Amino acid sequence: MNSAFLLAFLPELVLLAGALGLFAVALGDCRGRIARNTALLVALAAVLASVLAQGCRADLFSGAYRVDAFSQLLKTVFAGGLAAVVLLGGDLPGIRDDIKSEYYLFVTLSVAGLTMLVSCVDIISLIVALELSSFPLYLLVPMRREREGQRSQMESAIKYVMFGVAANGIMLFGLSYLFGLTGTTHLAGMAAVLGAASGSPLAAAGLAMAFCGLFFKLAIFPFHFWTPDVYQGASNETAALIASLPKLGAVAVLIRFASLATPDNPAIALLLAVLAAASMSYGNLVALVQKDLKRMLGFSGIAHSGYALVGLVALNPAGYTAAMYYIIGYILMILACFTAACRVSPDGSNVAIEGLAGLHRRSPLLAATLFTGIFALAGLPPFVGFMGKLGLLTAVLARGHLWLVIVVVVNSAIAIYYYLQIIRQAVFGEPSGAQSPIRLSPSTRILCAALIAGIVLFGAFPETIIGAIGRSLAFVLPGAPVS
Repeated sequence: MNSAFLLAFLPELVLLAGALGLFAVALGDCRGRIARNTALLVALAAVLASVLAQGCRADLFSGAYRVDAFSQLLKTVFAGGLAAVVLLGGDLPGIRDDIKSEYYLFVTLSVAGLTMLVSCVDIISLIVALELSSFPLYLLVPMRREREGQRSQMESAIKYVMFGVAANGIMLFGLSYLFGLTGTTHLAGMAAVLGAASGSPLAAAGLAMAFCGLFFKLAIFPFHFWTPDVYQGASNETAALIASLPKLGAVAVLIRFASLATPDNPAIALLLAVLAAASMSYGNLVALVQKDLKRMLGFSGIAHSGYALVGLVALNPAGYTAAMYYIIGYILMILACFTAACRVSPDGSNVAIEGLAGLHRRSPLLAATLFTGIFALAGLPPFVGFMGKLGLLTAVLARGHLWLVIVVVVNSAIAIYYYLQIIRQAVFGEPSGAQSPIRLSPSTRILCAALIAGIVLFGAFPETIIGAIGRSLAFVLPGAPVS
């Protein structure tokens, strides 16, 4: 029994032990390289632990923590994402040398919180995991190296914290409503009671407010205001983390909450549909006029969060599967773009879109990585973005939301314009001055090849990952088998 417990909880134990090791490393001065190697080792160990624990099923901590196929699949993605973020960061040119070890400590703690978040089936443990994943991110934003007259990272950090606190407060208020209605903090118990009271206005209001903390992590309109400023103010490496892994955790928990509503709940479906349409339209329209690459990716991220939310509008397994597939693909796409941004800027400064001029000559592999990510974000076949949007549209159209399908198609057409502006600059743009070739380290080459392969293979052969997600969701939805 003890060995089964340890194996089921192994990915979390590896990350927590790694965070403890990084804390010990951080006690010394200027140990950035040691901390980076330690973080990479922890990430690879977490990937191995997640693979070993794939078949585990267990209810831990008095039923508040559930290890099942759904959580174990996502833990593998989080561990792989941590490895990608560490490789992407390189030597962290945007972070001061004396705090690089603390930087890796906070990154590992945040990912540890995300791995716990997807296993929490009780709102108390869920809130603890949510805060563990969030607070390290608040600290990462102001850790950026200061430049002449530039303190935007401080303003960004304040906005990030203030919006996060407000969104979490609304979420807790909504969860208190759900607890008052159901008399339990366990999500399965809530689903049983709310299923019989699906028409209750109080239940709909509680669910809507409970969504708010997750809408903040996803940057869903109108909880998006922090996004472009934080992306621009944070270091390139921090922005890559904030733009990717937390969104997967938010979608996973949103699915758990959305499953509390019945498929025929018009109020929740309408709320999600309106917010999805608003996020897509706002994000894409404002992204059209952006000149800074990270700021443009921030508004693009708002739009893509709206796309992912489209799957939840269906309120059925097909929609949830499409949403999970899309957001996993989005992680690959956005990390590919940020890999290019980090390597184009060797000193860690922000990259203007014009700064990508001539990239295909300076580094063909880096240009190929950027092009693959951009084409996938634009939703072009055969990349994962195309198959993801196709799955979302199929799921929501089957539920009769034709108007939402039209909004998605129109926004996809708008997005192609500003995405092609990036391609145009990288291929046809002329650098303003002499620019030397970009030399990539072996680890960066491996990361680029892995991201390109993932984006292409997930799009060309989606059956495997979609099937795995669909099977794992059987453990999340009401009536799931008990371990």
